[in-house]
Amino acid sequence: MSDELKMEVPTLTLGGEPEAEAAGAGAAAVAPAPLKEIDIEDKIELTPEEKKVVDEFVQKIDLTNSTHILQYGADAQQKIADFSDTALESVRTKDLGSVGDSLASLVTELKGFNALEEKKGGLMGLFHKAADPIAQLKAKYDKAEVNVEKVVDILEGHQVTLTRDIAVLDELFKANTTNFKQLSMYIVAGKKKLEEAYNVTLPAMQAKAKETGATEDAQAANDFAQMCNRFEKKLHDLDLTRTVSLQMAPQIRLVQNNNTLMVEKIQTTLINTIPLWKSQMVLALGLANSEEAVKAQQAVSETTNELLRKNAEVLKQTTINVAKESERGVVDIETLKETNQKLIETIDEVMTIQKDGREKRKAAEVELMKIETDLKDKLLEVRA
Repeated sequence: MSDELKMEVPTLTLGGEPEAEAAGAGAAAVAPAPLKEIDIEDKIELTPEEKKVVDEFVQKIDLTNSTHILQYGADAQQKIADFSDTALESVRTKDLGSVGDSLASLVTELKGFNALEEKKGGLMGLFHKAADPIAQLKAKYDKAEVNVEKVVDILEGHQVTLTRDIAVLDELFKANTTNFKQLSMYIVAGKKKLEEAYNVTLPAMQAKAKETGATEDAQAANDFAQMCNRFEKKLHDLDLTRTVSLQMAPQIRLVQNNNTLMVEKIQTTLINTIPLWKSQMVLALGLANSEEAVKAQQAVSETTNELLRKNAEVLKQTTINVAKESERGVVDIETLKETNQKLIETIDEVMTIQKDGREKRKAAEVELMKIETDLKDKLLEVRA
């Protein structure tokens, strides 16, 4: 037996009459013969101290006392009943499903936050609005963190409750062990007393009835046999109750183990998962900042390269034009030819105009002379 389950030797009591009268006359009238070894001791292990208590208690059992038989082991049976109610209440008030729901909510919240979510928009859009994705990411993280903290508070509450229940179940397990031992001692003592009654007391009473032939002696032997039969049934009931207590021990440990596993799961979540998530989010924010910086630098580089390409093209065209202009004369030959042709045409036209003008002036002189002559002739006619 482990140290944590060591306990004081359970006490055995009889109901009904005071202990001074417990060893009734019916049992004491016949000198007890040495007890035979019985099977019950083979399956129930008792310490020397417990065996001493059992042996002493055997001498107090009075099978002629109906109250003794009725109340035999009743206190141990009542403890098992009360203990069953307590254990059942402990299991019933525990909602492990809510722990699972909280963990599921946490998983959903962590999965729902994608720090590396692909952002939309072109390169120049990212360049001009580089701060917007970071702000959105931080806002999303802040919202997720609030929800995660709420779930953490709930899980911490579950952890406290489950840890307390584990301690309670430890106490229940110890109490059940004590009750089990007490029932075992009652059964061993009862089986010993029953063995004594069947092998010693009852044969002696039956022999006496045969010897005396008295009705009262025969009735006493029959009554004692009935009492032994009732006591045997009582011991069977105690054996059934002991089996219930025996089964309850692993059941308690199973419930306790489930609680322990849930506490460990919650503790792992609180100590490892949540801090890891937060650290990953910090890294994600840092990576997002670096990503935005890289994209901004790429935009700058693209713009610079575009400007350099355009400037090179302009420089090329300008240089070519300058070179062409520098190789041209002050006036193009074609221009001189054209202007010379225009000049010749102009001179020709001027000469034609001048020639026509001279001819017109000569004709005009003739007309003027004619006019003058006609006027003189007209004047002469007037004088005559």
